[in-house]
Amino acid sequence: MHIPDGYLSPATCVVTAAAAVPLLVVASRKVTEVVKTKDVPLLAMFSAVSFLVMMFNVPIPDGTTAHAVGAVVIAIVLGPWAAVIAVTVALLFQALLFGDGGVLTLGANVLNMAVIMPFVGVWAYRAVAGRAPLTSRRRLVAAGIGGYVGINAAGLATAIELGLQPLLAHTADGTPLYSPYTLAQTIPAMALAHLTIAGAAETILTVGVLGYLARTEVSRLVAAHPGIPVTADDVTPTTPARPHRLRPGAVAIGFVVAMVALVPLGLLAPGGAFGEDAPGDLDLPSLGLSAVPAGLNRFSGFWSHTLLGDYGFADGQNAVLGYWVSALVGIAVIGAAIWLLGRALAALGARRGTGDGRRDTPVDAPAAT
Repeated sequence: MHIPDGYLSPATCVVTAAAAVPLLVVASRKVTEVVKTKDVPLLAMFSAVSFLVMMFNVPIPDGTTAHAVGAVVIAIVLGPWAAVIAVTVALLFQALLFGDGGVLTLGANVLNMAVIMPFVGVWAYRAVAGRAPLTSRRRLVAAGIGGYVGINAAGLATAIELGLQPLLAHTADGTPLYSPYTLAQTIPAMALAHLTIAGAAETILTVGVLGYLARTEVSRLVAAHPGIPVTADDVTPTTPARPHRLRPGAVAIGFVVAMVALVPLGLLAPGGAFGEDAPGDLDLPSLGLSAVPAGLNRFSGFWSHTLLGDYGFADGQNAVLGYWVSALVGIAVIGAAIWLLGRALAALGARRGTGDGRRDTPVDAPAAT
């Protein structure tokens, strides 16, 4: 789902960036109202987890791969505007440090995975959950549906952006200048990947995290669910639903450590993701082309300053070690960036008089009735 440089025309890159930037500005302002200092570590953890799950490539039956994103569960727990910030930071450093997704196409990737996905997913979650208690099974079903719908909405948006390129930018004889795939190719390919494997992965992740928080630290969910009781007979939830032995923070750190240890499993998936091939890897005859599209060939190498390109060392040796190092570097950089940004935004929100360090009702959440 990460669109590389060269696959979108400059005009498309400008339009998608123009759509994404104002939303990021709004997200920054909203986050100052709904994320306080005590929430910053959780936001940083979520952003790091989003980065990690995007490194887990899962094989698709057509020979390509796909991955989860984690945007919807962030939206459910901290609100969709927080998800916009968390996923955007992960996408930014993926592009700059690892060459996963383009720099010119960053606006499109942000729009798809950091905006469309969390908002569509959380809307679906709220529609299905209604006013069910936070600890009810209905909430888990709603979370699964939200994750599944959200990632498929992002996949569809990606398919449309890629598939429109041959119509929007081509030579006089109809040869595409950028993405060589038509809508008839992109939509089925993205649907296959996301209606099956990626959708299932996103569902499991979303349900798993929400279910764990509902059992061990349901108070984390209260601010993003104003007026919703913890249980059917509890209308003023302020305490965890059940006592627990392990602190959620320790469990979260353990989860991240386990993911880092297992992340090289992503190397076992054959092939690459649809629409992310390097120009030299395109099957030109099957696309009816005799050469790589001129614009794709021109812009594909726009950003060449990656630290660990393709999550590995420059010499291509020790792939597993390279993947581990990439995971650790990514966690450190993204976690630090989110922590610093979150502290700054929280301080700005406090200066504006939005609270005393406690979270208020999220501005995007429906008012209690």
